[in-house]
Amino acid sequence: MKFVVERDPLIEAVNWVARSLSSRPIQTALLGIMIDVDDVITLTGSDLETSTKAVIHADVTTKGKVLVPGRLLAEIARSLPAKPISFVLDGTRVLVTAGSAKFTLPTLPVNEYPQLPNLPDSAGVIPSDVFATAVNQVAIAAGKDDSLPTLTGVHIEINKTNITFAATDRYRLAVKEIVWKPKDSNIETATLLRARTLADAAKSLASSSEVTFALSPANTNEKLVGFLSDEKTMTSRTLDGTFPPFRHLLPSESTAEAVIEVAQLLDSVRRVALVTDKTVPLRLIFSKDNLRLEAGAGDDAQATENLDITYSGEDINIAFNPTFLTDGLQAINSPFVHIAFTGDKKPAVLTGKSELDGAINTSYKYLLMPMRYTS
Repeated sequence: MKFVVERDPLIEAVNWVARSLSSRPIQTALLGIMIDVDDVITLTGSDLETSTKAVIHADVTTKGKVLVPGRLLAEIARSLPAKPISFVLDGTRVLVTAGSAKFTLPTLPVNEYPQLPNLPDSAGVIPSDVFATAVNQVAIAAGKDDSLPTLTGVHIEINKTNITFAATDRYRLAVKEIVWKPKDSNIETATLLRARTLADAAKSLASSSEVTFALSPANTNEKLVGFLSDEKTMTSRTLDGTFPPFRHLLPSESTAEAVIEVAQLLDSVRRVALVTDKTVPLRLIFSKDNLRLEAGAGDDAQATENLDITYSGEDINIAFNPTFLTDGLQAINSPFVHIAFTGDKKPAVLTGKSELDGAINTSYKYLLMPMRYTS
C-alpha cells in the first residue's frame, strides 16, 4: 500500500471518521481507522453503534488495506506541515511522511475488524442548512442521562413532505417542523436517534448544499439511519424504546402573552443569574408591559432588573432554570421571542418572531417547565 494525499482533505476526512471511535471499545480493532486504498481512499471508523466513512482522492501507487490507531492518526494528521503526505505500508508498520516530518504507525489486525452495516437506501434529501438548524434547535433539549436512553434521543417523525424533530429531558421540550423532498411522497414513519449522533452529522455535513437522509425499510430487523453528503457518510443504529407522546403538552390557547427582544432578554437573564447557581430558579414577574427579573434570596447575593415589554393577559409570576431559558432563547433564532402562558405553575411555550408586530413562527416551539421558587 502506497499513496500520497493532500493535507487538508486528509485532516477533514480523519476528523470526520474519528468521531465514531470509542475510547473504550469492546474490541481492540475498533480503536482503529480502516484505510482502504483503491482508485480512491476510503477511511472508516465505528463503535458498532455509529459508523462513519469518508472518501478522498489521492495519487495511488499501490492498492491495499490497513488498520491504524484512529485517534493517533488524527493527532498526527493535524500536526503535519502543509505539504503532501505520503503513506507507505512497510510490513506491520505504516510510514507517514510530510516534508521532513516522519512518523511510524503500528497496525492492527485487519481480519479482526467487524463487518459494518451498509448505508440504507435513500429516503429523500434535506437542504443542509435547514437540517443543521433544525437539529441544533432540538438537540439542546435532549437528556444527558444514559440510564434513560430514550430521552437522550431525538424523535424523527416523517409525514410525507414534512419532518418533525422532537426532544425532551422532562424539564423542557423542543419541537421543530421542516419540509423535505422524500423519494416516496406518501412515506410515513418514525425513528429515534441519539441526539449527539444527529448533532455530529448536522455539524459535519453542513458544508454541502443537501443532506441525503437514509432509512432501513420498516420490515427489516436492523434499524438504521444514514446520512450522506458529498463524500462523507454516517450510519447509526436507532435507539430502542418509544418516545413519549408530546403534542398534547403544547397548549393551543394561552391566558397571557409576552413579546420581547431576544438580545435584550438574554442580556438581562445572564446578568441577574450571576448571583445564583445555574440550576437555581430565576423568577420572572410579568405584568402589563413590564417584566421584572429576580434572583437570590435571604442573606445570599441578590439581583433584580426591569424590562419594558409588550404584554397582554393576566399577571404571571413564574420561575425557570436560567440555563434552560437561555438555551431556548438562543435556539429560537429570531430577533423577538413570543412567550405564551397558561398559568403560574404551568409550562410556557417560546416561539420566534421576525418583527415585533409580525406573525409567530410556529415551526419551532420550545416548552419550558416552571420551577418552584423559594423566597
